Amino acid sequence: MIQIKEKPCKGIGKAYGFIGCGNKTMYRTYGLCMKCYPKFLQEDERGKVIIYNAINKVQKTRKDFEKLGLEDKERTALKKAHNTTKTVVHAYVRARDEGKPCISCNNEWKPNFQAGHFYAAGSYETLKYHLHNISGQCEQCNLRKEGNFAGYSLNLPSRIGLENYNELVRLAGIDKQRSKVWNLDNLKEVRNKIKEIK
Repeated sequence: MIQIKEKPCKGIGKAYGFIGCGNKTMYRTYGLCMKCYPKFLQEDERGKVIIYNAINKVQKTRKDFEKLGLEDKERTALKKAHNTTKTVVHAYVRARDEGKPCISCNNEWKPNFQAGHFYAAGSYETLKYHLHNISGQCEQCNLRKEGNFAGYSLNLPSRIGLENYNELVRLAGIDKQRSKVWNLDNLKEVRNKIKEIK
């Protein structure tokens, strides 16, 4: 079981340089305690960007529903289909990569490894369930280092092959111009594909 150590409240990662209170705490976001993190979001320009992106994400989901013309019942069905698809895909990735080291830091495989995305699922809809975009990753890299993109990008080409890596980069570029809108049918296709390759 992973033990969380108390550390002083001091900005790291996206909050690097933001001066926290310095008090030791177990629960931190970007190195900041629960009292200082809201201050970072309200007072620091980087924090304001995080809030803006979070609001944008919610609005984007709402716009996607409106674009599809979905009623409440259909929205619930689509949300359920997303959750089911995510569970199926992530379970497959964890089984596929069992025994392999963490894609980002090369730490030895552990049973609590997660399915970590190279291109973030929330930002790249088209690649949310793409199998080359998801690899076995330790909790430290996936949760506490925000995916450890630097290490991920170093190791991914050899893990999936350079040709597949280049194709993934190409698809990410397309996603920024024309993102995918998921529906019940194409989510079912993803789940069926997993059943076929198991």
